[in-house]
Amino acid sequence: MVRMIEKSDKKDTRKIAVGKEGEKLAADFLKKSGYKIVEVNYRCPIGEIDIVARDKNEVVFVEVKARKSSALGYPEEAVGVKKQKKMSQLANWYLQEKKLKDSSARFDVVAVLMLPSGNDVRLIRNAFDFISY
Repeated sequence: MVRMIEKSDKKDTRKIAVGKEGEKLAADFLKKSGYKIVEVNYRCPIGEIDIVARDKNEVVFVEVKARKSSALGYPEEAVGVKKQKKMSQLANWYLQEKKLKDSSARFDVVAVLMLPSGNDVRLIRNAFDFISY
């Protein structure tokens, strides 16, 4: 059986590749900034957290947004209220599962622009507050 590859399949594959590359660049950047990477692509029944790290005594939940251009806006602009709520749910799940409920935690965003002239990696510390759901 021959399967036709649709244009959306190619776009999805490219998007996944950009995301994976962005996550690697973000993890490297965080390590150089003094963070200890605890988990990458933590999965649970309700979703996935790109990176879980430690910054001194804080648990940091990191959302990575990567793009090949700024034509559609900056990567961090894609972390809207819906994503913030989801991240809050995921963080709560993680803290309960790992028995870290009393730990100090925060949400950071790493925005990665992969341009022909070079990569632009930006860290937004305390990007948003926990949102109850």
